[in-house]
Amino acid sequence: MKPIPLAATLSLLAHPLFAADEMTVLLDWFVNPDHGPIIIAQEKGYFADQDLKVEVIAPADPSDPPKLVAAGQADLAISYQPQLHLQIHEGLPLQRVGTLVATPLSCLLTLADGPIKTPADLDGKKVGFSVGGVEEAVLGTILRHHGLDLEDIELINVNWSLSPSLMSGQVDAVIGAFRNFELNQMEIEGVAGRCFFVEEEGMPPYDELIYVANTEVMDKDMISRFLAATEKATQYIINHPEDSWEVFAGTSAELRDELNEKAWVDTLPRFALRPTAMDAGRYTAFETFLHEAGLIPAVNPVSKIAIDVTAN
Repeated sequence: MKPIPLAATLSLLAHPLFAADEMTVLLDWFVNPDHGPIIIAQEKGYFADQDLKVEVIAPADPSDPPKLVAAGQADLAISYQPQLHLQIHEGLPLQRVGTLVATPLSCLLTLADGPIKTPADLDGKKVGFSVGGVEEAVLGTILRHHGLDLEDIELINVNWSLSPSLMSGQVDAVIGAFRNFELNQMEIEGVAGRCFFVEEEGMPPYDELIYVANTEVMDKDMISRFLAATEKATQYIINHPEDSWEVFAGTSAELRDELNEKAWVDTLPRFALRPTAMDAGRYTAFETFLHEAGLIPAVNPVSKIAIDVTAN
């Protein structure tokens, strides 16, 4: 047997025999602290350790990612548990395969020094929203928790301009504001806000941000490796919050500002420490909530909505 030349041996060591699996992951919005585990996993080489080459893409339209995954044009999308329930009933072949942010972020936001001291004070007032359907159902639940109904308030579509519409006096409150962003944005602008947390106002708890995949073509092994990398990244973030912020903010000059730095601190305790872990009761409860609110025609079993990709 003819020996392999040293130069050829070194070449083989420098270039692995097997190429990394390529994945496309669609974010729900532009890169922000909510996506910390993904960015840290990329920057720290945790995806590479799992033999993955991950392309992370921010969408032009935040409603597109789940649809693109359903169409087979991406492997994963970050989406929202409430939206996933609706999309499955619309016929999209999607399932939750992992969790990114394991608590609600949404809240009912008012001015801290304004007339709304409790949701009961919204009687006859204007409330802004951005996404119809779920946000209206959430608001209706909060109002009923305080003896009111949707007919008692005036709903105004503020088209994603949540905190500006509140600070300008266009509305008296907004539903769907993220407690880790809008509150900090208002504080930076010198206006104190007050959040009424949805899970404390009659809503069943849910996972705010989840990973969804196409039920027909998903690669469970590849997704499991992706989630293992983001779990390691989350551990690094929790253990090294300041260092991880420097790594995260170092990826773009646009991220290195006061709002993102404040949001980073407020988002850390929200990340899923076990992204593959699935709480079946949580998904059952939210599916039931949507059905009782008249937003879905029937109650799907959890197995149709969410899976643990690491389970046999």
